[in-house]
Amino acid sequence: MRITYRPEIDGLRAIAVGVVILYHAQITILGQQPFKGGFIGVDIFFVISGYLITSIILKELVTTGAFSFKYFYQRRIRRILPALLLVMLASLPFAWIYLLPSSFIDFSKSILYSLGFSSNFYFHYSGQQYGAISGLLKPFLHTWSLSVEEQYYILFPIFLLVTFKYFREYLIHILILGFIISLGLAEWGSRNYPSLSFYVLPTRGWELLAGSILAYFEITLGYRSKNHSFNLIMPSIGLLLIGHSILFLNDEMLHPSLYTLYPIIGVCLIIWFSHKDELITRILSTRLLVGVGLISYSLYLWHYPIFAFLRNYRDIWLNTEKSHFLILKFSSIFLIFILSILTYFFIEKVFRNKKINFTKIFLILFLKLLLLVVFNISVIYFDGIKSRFHPFLSKYDDEHRNFELNYNYNNFDNRKNIFLVGNSYSDDLLNLFYYNEELNKKYYFYTALADRIGENYQIECLNNYFKINMNLCENRPFSFFKKQYDKSDYIILGQANFKNKFFLNSEFNEIVEFIKKDKKKIIVLLDDVSGADILDDFVKKENRTPDLNELEKLEKNFYLNSINHQKEILNKIKNKFFANDINYLTRSELFCDHSVKKCPLISDNDKIYFDYGHLTDNGAKYFSNQAQKIISKLIN
Repeated sequence: MRITYRPEIDGLRAIAVGVVILYHAQITILGQQPFKGGFIGVDIFFVISGYLITSIILKELVTTGAFSFKYFYQRRIRRILPALLLVMLASLPFAWIYLLPSSFIDFSKSILYSLGFSSNFYFHYSGQQYGAISGLLKPFLHTWSLSVEEQYYILFPIFLLVTFKYFREYLIHILILGFIISLGLAEWGSRNYPSLSFYVLPTRGWELLAGSILAYFEITLGYRSKNHSFNLIMPSIGLLLIGHSILFLNDEMLHPSLYTLYPIIGVCLIIWFSHKDELITRILSTRLLVGVGLISYSLYLWHYPIFAFLRNYRDIWLNTEKSHFLILKFSSIFLIFILSILTYFFIEKVFRNKKINFTKIFLILFLKLLLLVVFNISVIYFDGIKSRFHPFLSKYDDEHRNFELNYNYNNFDNRKNIFLVGNSYSDDLLNLFYYNEELNKKYYFYTALADRIGENYQIECLNNYFKINMNLCENRPFSFFKKQYDKSDYIILGQANFKNKFFLNSEFNEIVEFIKKDKKKIIVLLDDVSGADILDDFVKKENRTPDLNELEKLEKNFYLNSINHQKEILNKIKNKFFANDINYLTRSELFCDHSVKKCPLISDNDKIYFDYGHLTDNGAKYFSNQAQKIISKLIN
């Protein structure tokens, strides 16, 4: 029983990969990102994978009564590894050139975990929130979804074979039950453990099983829908659901969750009801969409590393004029398509050619795999190979977000207690306050240290504290959130730039009301400082530190970039705060000199910033006197 080729599924693949690329490119039109729900492209891929893999396995079981694991995994290896290894190998020179030692180590670990089909666990346990600005700089963050699929490819055939042989009459019931349990886990997990829920197979399995259920009914019935009216209407409804999700979902929603049902149902409607005479099927089957669908795997592999390395090379990414920024992004997308077309024809098609003996393919792939493993283990063993850079760049590299201060985070004394809530910027503030001896005599500064677990976790705890999930925060390592909040006299809210919209949401209004009701004072520190690694780019390029004139130019460019950073949304937030009598400061007020229009980058011949905006220990010392500005705003 052969699988009938369905061009409209390749059309669906084209939509999926297209919206993912546009989402990661962060295309902005008139200050808005029209593809803010583009991340659901991955969910579309999951449904398609579940449908196709189940079709392959079940058709073989129904036809022969047996299943060849050897043949199945050979096909998976031919399909997945050649292009993946190529992209990884091609990325190595760029990682060598652009990534500082700590980032290079992270890069190497992500490759090794990807090769072990477990990068989803690596990114979760390393505290990487998908969609965070730091994730945009990680070339292989997107491999988390490949790991989920690969885990599914390993486990699902075994499950399906055993169930088919011994519980065949209950197979559909088991599939539906698995779907319901997995969806329930996703809904609960996204509310309570959002990072884990995002990355792992048990909370993604329902999307794959949605496709599996369709495949089961198609094979057992021998056909898909025969209802002519439904065949004409349902694919259009399905495409509308997908389109609605792309345009109106966003990365602040619970995901995966019941919200994710919208695009999943949409994909299922198209797969089940599509018919060659129906409009949507004809559109999805056009040469252009089918062609993009055929190269979708290569497109997915290439797009994220290219965007990430461009962002790491910030001379290009940050200093491009606004009018040319879209041109840069679309030029990048054009390059991605060229590389993907070449990869499809000269790698994917070649390695999938059954005329080429699998032993020969295995040997080639094994040698590439061995090269990647040896190289990346060496990077980790030799501590990121610091000799690649001028010593000025790597001096503070090990320090980034790793400094440990002499605070007892579970101890409160008679000083006024100031609780810092946020993400990695809270660690910066804590270090800054630590070096201000005068303030430390009057106030006790502390944070939940939740960034050790994952970005934005403290804000999640603050939300949940006033709702129903306080145990979530209380039981996590390093949190002690409830005790810290209860003992606090003042609260400083700091948040990374990519979450600034949080302050415009109704949830923030509720938080402020609760804090005021508890007779605690609050100040918000808004982030409008970004692009400090302009200094690193100079040193990398020139292999020397800048002279005074060059440094002044860099500091003025840094200032211009900072004051324009998310200017529109910051103005909206400031207007809201002014109208509601909420005290706030911007980081540029603390870290920049507006009178001469520059932001300092070097103090005592040492870096002030580690990366685009996080302070080094030296930077915290340098700005420690500015801490008084925050306190004055907070207590008045």
